[in-house]
Amino acid sequence: MRARTSLAVGALGVLTAGLLAGCGDAGSSGTDAPEKGASGAGCAPVAGDKLVVLTDDKKLQNTDNVIPAVNAKAATPQLVAALDKVSAKLDTPKLIELNRAVDVDRKTPQVAAQEFADANGVTDGVEKGPGGQVTVGVGNFSESQTIAELYKIALTAAGYQVKVQTIGNRELYEPALEKGQVQVVPEYAATMAEFLNTKANGKDAQPVSSPELDKTVSALKAAGDKVGISFGQPAQAQDQNAFAVTKAFADKYQVATLSDLAAKCSGTATVLAGPPECPQRPKCQAGLVEVYDFKAGSFSSLDAGGPQTKNALKTGAASVGLVFSSDAALAAS
Repeated sequence: MRARTSLAVGALGVLTAGLLAGCGDAGSSGTDAPEKGASGAGCAPVAGDKLVVLTDDKKLQNTDNVIPAVNAKAATPQLVAALDKVSAKLDTPKLIELNRAVDVDRKTPQVAAQEFADANGVTDGVEKGPGGQVTVGVGNFSESQTIAELYKIALTAAGYQVKVQTIGNRELYEPALEKGQVQVVPEYAATMAEFLNTKANGKDAQPVSSPELDKTVSALKAAGDKVGISFGQPAQAQDQNAFAVTKAFADKYQVATLSDLAAKCSGTATVLAGPPECPQRPKCQAGLVEVYDFKAGSFSSLDAGGPQTKNALKTGAASVGLVFSSDAALAAS
């Protein structure tokens, strides 16, 4: 399970050290009726080994695109341009495959990153910078480690002496980035924007992130300017909340989008799986009700995009479940 706190599940501003810390024990409350009852037959779970994400066609989720965060004093044009080379090559399917290489195939982040860089020409045309020591800080989950290794490859090609250092959660590495104790960190646009927003304005601050990437990045850069953090170009790759079904379920009920799910599968037989707080969260079940008018017949309280939810989908215990959009379980092959 990722250790990155998910903005979309958690309450805005509660960006804790571990994934959804304080949410209660996974699976502690069993399968409960949702707050808003469903009518109609719904869509019973369909077991299967392959998971697919339903398209968020009405943009419920905010844009948590991968983006390089840089200490402003270290942000030379050549350094930022090298990091942008990584962003330009990284989309969500490629990030899924990178995660699969590490989390499933058990390659090291260094090996997975080097293979990706070689296959995708990450260092082609990298301009040499002034050189010097650069420390890339890393969150305590494998995706962050792999992206950090990609940053190291690009920065090394630009003439920097690069060290990758695992620091832990955002509460630890963000102050280190401000102070210049680390110079670069892989970040996520919406989550980082809300972290800086609530740090400056309190936990009840009005959200600044958006389903529109440009708006999220503008808010992120404005917040970063105030604390000495710059940002490169966002990648197309996103690691954010998503809702998955088995391919067998999608084929049986002919659903490809969340609008399809709401139109065809609102009803008593449909089981939604997710973390205990999902029914109340605006980016989880509450958002599905508000934005899509999707009403599940029951809610299975499990985990946040973790093994319990994915197992429930694959074994036919849940119809649809909360996952992360770059999860290795979504790999095509």
